[in-house]
Amino acid sequence: MEIMEKAAILGVTGFVGRGLPTLLATAGMSTTGISRAGSGKVAGVAAWQGVEQLDLAGHSVVINLAGEPIDRRWTAESKRRFHESRVGLTNRVVAAISKLPAVERPRVLVNASAVGIYGDRGDEVLGEAAPRGEGYLADLCGAWEAAAMEAEALGVRVVRLRIGIVLGQEGAAFQKLMRVFNLGVGGKLGSGNQWMPWIHVADLRAAIVHAVGSSTLAGAVNGTAPGPERNVDFTRKLASAVRRPAFCHAPGFALKIALGGFGGALLAGQRALPLALEADGFRFRYPTLERALGDLIPASRG
Repeated sequence: MEIMEKAAILGVTGFVGRGLPTLLATAGMSTTGISRAGSGKVAGVAAWQGVEQLDLAGHSVVINLAGEPIDRRWTAESKRRFHESRVGLTNRVVAAISKLPAVERPRVLVNASAVGIYGDRGDEVLGEAAPRGEGYLADLCGAWEAAAMEAEALGVRVVRLRIGIVLGQEGAAFQKLMRVFNLGVGGKLGSGNQWMPWIHVADLRAAIVHAVGSSTLAGAVNGTAPGPERNVDFTRKLASAVRRPAFCHAPGFALKIALGGFGGALLAGQRALPLALEADGFRFRYPTLERALGDLIPASRG
């Protein structure tokens, strides 16, 4: 019987993670799911672990997608949880790898990050070589990536996947957008000129599997579609897809008052492009927003 490679996935019960085990199985890998409960109901998971007792022995692949959602007010307690669920947990992953003999360590760590590392950059085109930006999210993502990079010294290929807005029918961001736009109260945020780097969930999952199988992809990788949209254009296209008006407008000052730091993040823009993925031969199934919405919103296909 052929021995399958084993992949350990932190965040496997989340929106992106729960679609990965079946994809990895097609690439000849079995999945160990790692969750806070040490269990879960995810198709394709062969075994479970709790995050408190990480044992990565026998795993050639580690995928870390864990992270507390940031779409809430950024209180001191929230920031503590943001940091621990990202930087703290990544430190523990690297520590677990370091305890293994060199010949038994995973060959690759795909560690989530976010386009927030670039800060608010206006119209600047952002490939992976662009420098880190400023602000709370940039600092958080910087620390997150620095923690993951410690695995490089252990002989592990590290992919730091800078993820944009993930569009998928079961995703929280898309569901919130659909509720607002279906009610006919959608509209631009602030000036609407800020760039929104997005990606279809199917492409993001496929990109993760590509990163696992590639022997050359390493370092910072933008997990975004090739066609970012300005907020005003994203709004217009989404409204057209659901056949609703989009005349409402959320002023920037109101967002900051209502949502604090997260409101400010909604007004920041990153024109991030997936240069590393495309150079490594990855091809997007949904490179444009029109194609992505056509898949996600059946009414827009007619």
